[in-house]
Amino acid sequence: MIDNDDLLENTEEENEGESFAELFEKSGGQKSRWMEPGQKVSGTVLKVSAEWIFMDTGQKGEGVIDRKEFLDLDGNVTVKEGDTVAAYFLSSSHGEMRFTTKVGGGASGSSQLEEAWQAGVPVEGLVEKEIKGGYEIKLGGTARAFCPYSQIALRRVDNPESLIGTRLAFQITEYGEKGRNIIVSRRSLLEEEQRRLKDEAQASISEGTTVNGTVTSLQDFGAFVDIGGLEGLIPISEIGWSRVKDVRDVLSVGQQVQVVIKKIDRENDRIGLSLKDTLADPWELVPGKYPEGSFHPGRVARLDTFGAFVTLEDGVDGLIHISKLGGGKRINHPREVLKEGDQLEVKVESVDRASRRLSLVPAGPARAAAEEEATLSEFRRQSDDAPKGMGTLGEMMMARSNKGKNRR
Repeated sequence: MIDNDDLLENTEEENEGESFAELFEKSGGQKSRWMEPGQKVSGTVLKVSAEWIFMDTGQKGEGVIDRKEFLDLDGNVTVKEGDTVAAYFLSSSHGEMRFTTKVGGGASGSSQLEEAWQAGVPVEGLVEKEIKGGYEIKLGGTARAFCPYSQIALRRVDNPESLIGTRLAFQITEYGEKGRNIIVSRRSLLEEEQRRLKDEAQASISEGTTVNGTVTSLQDFGAFVDIGGLEGLIPISEIGWSRVKDVRDVLSVGQQVQVVIKKIDRENDRIGLSLKDTLADPWELVPGKYPEGSFHPGRVARLDTFGAFVTLEDGVDGLIHISKLGGGKRINHPREVLKEGDQLEVKVESVDRASRRLSLVPAGPARAAAEEEATLSEFRRQSDDAPKGMGTLGEMMMARSNKGKNRR
């Protein structure tokens, strides 16, 4: 026989591991979240009636949208059951939630515009004409609104009259005198969309990835590049393997480039890029192309107190120490014997691949000495390999004397 107290105890033990939140979710309580007016949601169309579009938004109860919002120019409904639509929450009454895609069109009235203002829902408007300081916007059937020039776009419009006659989405920023004094902004909606795209773009990038971009601005310190809604900076040191004095010598505004994302600073909204990392590293081939003792032409790239930097090819510089300059005479600065841009021949004294350093010497006297040493070495080798001669005169006389003795 099962004791009721034991059964109750077992049931309590089974439920002991479940939190209140888990039990609340099982009971469907999660769908009872409050929604704020103006909150944007996605919903699935459940039914299309003669006046309303019913949809499921994941909340408790159904949402409804005025059917007129989904009519095309011919009066046909543009959605069907199962479609997903984005809408803004307006209000809730008796378990029914009112939504809108945007307020506007012939069916809009002043009450809807006031609701849109209170909820922050976009409204559709027709740009009718230019007036002092901005545009007159027609909202719905008869409502008029004012949009300042500064609020019609993200940047100044070069041809303001080009917008007349266009239908655009606006946000009501001021609503007064029962709809007789309305001020709207399109810029606020564009900025919101820009932030959304920016957040999505930031979530999709990571350090070390290679992306395509467009050069948007050139500065003395580097180049700004648009990488799909985000702007990053290529510092001048990351533009190429060779030393770049002027960014404009390498890049131009509007140029398409491939860059590597070096660093993402989300807190300060900064992205560091590198063009150099997409290019082949010339130092990979340096040990084979510039071995110790080899001679090469070069160009003086810059002069410093301790020596002269000589470019052998893009991205490969070597240093002639000041002690190697002056032809044996002591000099105080390399500029006494060289200037930037001079062409000269150098000899590679040493190669440090790990530190990316080449030690060089001027090849004029070095080459002459090397050629002299090579000639002397070759002469000695040939002398060692040559056949033995007749010997000295004394050796010849002794050989003849020995020959006479042998005949006796």
